[in-house]
Amino acid sequence: MNLSSWADRIYNEVGIINLMKDLGNAPAIAGDRPLYMLGGGNPAHIPEIEQYFRDQMEQILQTPDEFEHLIGDYAGPQGSNRFVAALADLLKANFDWDVGPENIAVSNGSQMAFTVMFRLLSGQYPDGEPKQILLPMTPEYIGYNEADEAEIRFRSIRPNIMTTSDHTFKYEIDFANIEISDEISSICISRPTNPTGNVVTDDEVSQLMALANKHDIPLIVDGAYGLPFPSIVFRDATVDWNENMILILSLSKLGLPGTRTGIIIARPELIELFTCANAIMTLASGNFGSFLTLESVKNGKILELSREIIRPYYQNALSSTVASIQTHFADLPYMLHEPEGAFFVWLWFPGLPISDNELYEILKKRDVYVVPGNFFFPGLEGEWTHRHECIRISYAGRPEIVDRGLQIIAEEVRCAYRETKFAVSAG
Repeated sequence: MNLSSWADRIYNEVGIINLMKDLGNAPAIAGDRPLYMLGGGNPAHIPEIEQYFRDQMEQILQTPDEFEHLIGDYAGPQGSNRFVAALADLLKANFDWDVGPENIAVSNGSQMAFTVMFRLLSGQYPDGEPKQILLPMTPEYIGYNEADEAEIRFRSIRPNIMTTSDHTFKYEIDFANIEISDEISSICISRPTNPTGNVVTDDEVSQLMALANKHDIPLIVDGAYGLPFPSIVFRDATVDWNENMILILSLSKLGLPGTRTGIIIARPELIELFTCANAIMTLASGNFGSFLTLESVKNGKILELSREIIRPYYQNALSSTVASIQTHFADLPYMLHEPEGAFFVWLWFPGLPISDNELYEILKKRDVYVVPGNFFFPGLEGEWTHRHECIRISYAGRPEIVDRGLQIIAEEVRCAYRETKFAVSAG
């Protein structure tokens, strides 16, 4: 069968495709053996959160016609009118944002929202000029690259690497090397950053916003793990929306990944364009996420759950994870990115004698699943050894699973150094 070049591209893509295949296939491959899923983006199963949404589902079932409306009626391509209006009220009341329902749309997952926004803002323009999206700091989210298709949609900047202790470091935006040329149509950051947990500071966001305003291009902020919800942010940070910002949120990290619900907050003309694209691509946005969270948006409970349950849960999990890393990797030349948000740790092994892909395959044989670091550098030109020395690890699973998985990773990294005559002292 003859197929298009797009078919060839998606078949040969790795990155996020391998990540999602691993999530689906690993349990069957492992069989009865213990499985250490430290690679995916699944949020933790937090009992209080799951009970809250179970209660919301019960309320829907007990309300006349509500369940029937949930499963039996299409929402419009902008999403549920009730949800959009309630969210606008929440943002105005709690953050003083100048938004109305015309500024908000619901997508079938934030991945779909980014795909549409990237296609609207990059690629070939009517005047024949190609446009690109600037990623002012990599590594960045693995899913951005798959929106690339045949065109080079991204231009990335290498970060400054700041050593913060013997075993910790932090990426910082290298503003001195940022140039906004005519080919740049927008700027995009994730905050917290997936994969590293880096929280770009308020000052850095202000500088990026100033650049965007100066060149009359939008700043896209991926807030899937961040503010105002689910608020998995462990350092001081705020978010202030304005009409030159495109803020994309998700309900997944609240504990609702199965609902596939993303949220776009942007100026009305972009919301209208997204609505048109959504109608063409999917007809309508799904109802489940909007229905399950409607009450929590109307009464502000979604903010309370984020601050008082979700964020503390991941802070505790992070403390346990860092302690495990310090124990299992004590004799290794590892560097941990300062974990400031989300639920990942980013480990860098300077001088790693094998590639991140090789380490990934070795770990899979021991039923440990991580994500190789090289997939997180979309649009970065030139070779950089650093990108093949890093892995992303999720700590959203059960503490004993995370701890044992980290122990196995340390064993295999230790083997890699020793077998290639990069001897590491035993302590």
